[in-house]
Parts: sequence; structure tokens; C-alpha cells
Amino acid sequence: MSAPRLEDVARAARVSLATVDRVLNRRKGVTARTAERVFDAAVGVGYLGASERERLARPRPPNVVFLLPSGGNPYLRLLAHRLREMARTSLRDAAHLRCFFIDGFDAAALAAALRVHARWANAIAFLAIDHPAVREAAQDVAASGVRLVTILSDLSHPAREAYVGLDNHMAGRTAAYLLGRFRRPGPGSVALLAGSRKYRAHAEREIGFLGLMEESHRDLRVVGLREGHDDRIENYRHACALIEQHADLVGIYNVGGSSGGVGRALREKGKAGGIVFIGHGLSADTRALLIEGTMDAVINSDPSAVILAALSYVAQGASAPAPLACGVAMEIFFRENLPPIPRPAPPREGGP
Repeated sequence: MSAPRLEDVARAARVSLATVDRVLNRRKGVTARTAERVFDAAVGVGYLGASERERLARPRPPNVVFLLPSGGNPYLRLLAHRLREMARTSLRDAAHLRCFFIDGFDAAALAAALRVHARWANAIAFLAIDHPAVREAAQDVAASGVRLVTILSDLSHPAREAYVGLDNHMAGRTAAYLLGRFRRPGPGSVALLAGSRKYRAHAEREIGFLGLMEESHRDLRVVGLREGHDDRIENYRHACALIEQHADLVGIYNVGGSSGGVGRALREKGKAGGIVFIGHGLSADTRALLIEGTMDAVINSDPSAVILAALSYVAQGASAPAPLACGVAMEIFFRENLPPIPRPAPPREGGP
């Protein structure tokens, strides 16, 4: 007697071969009732044993896509590296992770990416651009059953289920507090650099910074915000211009990433250590700037903590309550409290 085949399962379940393939490979697109009928048929014809049917019938680990901005932001590159490490070392029943980079300041590109990757993903975690095109795409994708989690920068739309990242208004106030405490006594000017106000995170940090400056440091004059698009060369040019145009400059707050360009400008202009420099994201460039004394403090959210918090929320199921907006701890690093650089974890047994 020949061994049972997929065709036998399809005939017994009264479904197509494609449906049987989707059920047994635990892919999307099949109702729970149809899947149950396929499993019953597979056991009935002897294609599956009871224990294998039990394993396959368990909820499939979710497919999770992370969408990150492209470019030279070292912190986001570090986050992507941590994602790849987690995907490499994950167990068979853990979430299936994929990471894609898109144009970081193009709302249409992000909206298109949400729709494209929703075909495979059960959940998408993305650094949001708060724009009508993105909000519309988020609404369509969420309506199709894909769960949306914003990371690092939020989206003002109910389609996203949760936000994982810092309270960015608080982060901006913290930067202003540190800069105000570190700067030399007396009046002066301070400058802000940002990736783009298209990111709600950057706008909220700016608002928080300006609010505390107005409250507590009225002798300091804010000379405006310039957008460097998280590009090292743009940040370098902006920082050079600010130093040349404002002889009384006492502080720079980099709201976004790629602080290496600002550090280069401070060194070349002979201002390293003389102008207070606060930024975000502990990565290779900011670590080096702290050690050499060009940078005074880095406000950080651990990339692994961001990833794990997003995955933990997705794993809880659709009925899980949304986490707090400040669901990741704010870390503040100086030269004297830098943590050791983590070593890559070896692959776990059963991993890919």
C-alpha cells in the first residue's frame, strides 16, 4: 500500500492542494475552521500522526518585519545588526524576523513598504513618519489583520497598536537640563540639529528642549534648528556654520543621529570640550566622542530592549494592552559610565 500523499489529504478535506500546502506549512490565508478540517483529514488518511498534528496546530510563530530608515545613522545600523543577531540565534518556534531599509525621509516610500511587506508579515514594527500617506497605509494594513507597532518615533493614528521607545518630550527636556548644567556660566547661544521634523520623535525632543530652556535658562539664546537628515556630512557643515556664525555658542544638541559630523566640526574648529555637546544613541561614533571628550553625554535607548519590547508585545496576542509610551528605559551615558561592548551570542541549538 502506497504512503498517503497531499492529494489524499486534499480530497478527504475537500479543499485544494494549495490550501493543504498553506495549512501544513503554517502560512497565512486559511481560516481556523478550514485548517482544522485539513488537520483532521491529514490524520485520518495517515499523512500526519497525532503528535505532529498537535505541533502544527499550535499558533505559528509570527512573521515580523522591521522597517528602518536607510542612510548612515550608526544607531539604526546597530539596531539592524542586533536584529540580524536575534534572527540568527532564534529558536525554531520564535518569531521569524526580517529587516528592510527604506528612504528615511520619504513618506510615500514608507507607505508603499508597509503595503508590500504586509503580504508576508503578521506584524510590522517601523520607525514612523507622521504623514497622511503613512497614516492611510497604516489604516489599510491594519484592516487586513497585520499588527502595527511603532518604534523610536510614533504615529498619531489608532491603526498602530503600540509604541515602543522613549518619551521623546522627556528626552528633549533631559538634554536641555544636562546642557544647562554643563555649560559655562553666563549668557550664550545654543543650537539644535535634527534629522527631520518629519519624525515626531525629533519634533517632540525639540519641543521638550525649548520648553526647559525657556523655564530654566533664559540667559541662553536658542539660535534655531537645522535639519541634517542624520547625515554625517550635512551635520558637519551645519556645525561648522553654527560655530563660525555664533561666537558665543556654548552648546549643541543633536536631536537625531550621525553625531560624528558634529564632533569633526568641533575638533577642526578647536572647540572640542569647550562647547557642550549632547546627542542620542550609543554607537561606535558617539562612544568614541565621549571617550575623547568631544561629546559630554549621550541619551540612549538600548537597541536590543527596543526589539525585545516590540516582539514581546506582538507575542502577547491582539488582545494585549498597549504598553506605556515610554516603554523603554532612558539611559544616559558619560565617558565614565560607558558599558562594555557586548559580544555576539553564539547560535542557539535548533536555530537556523
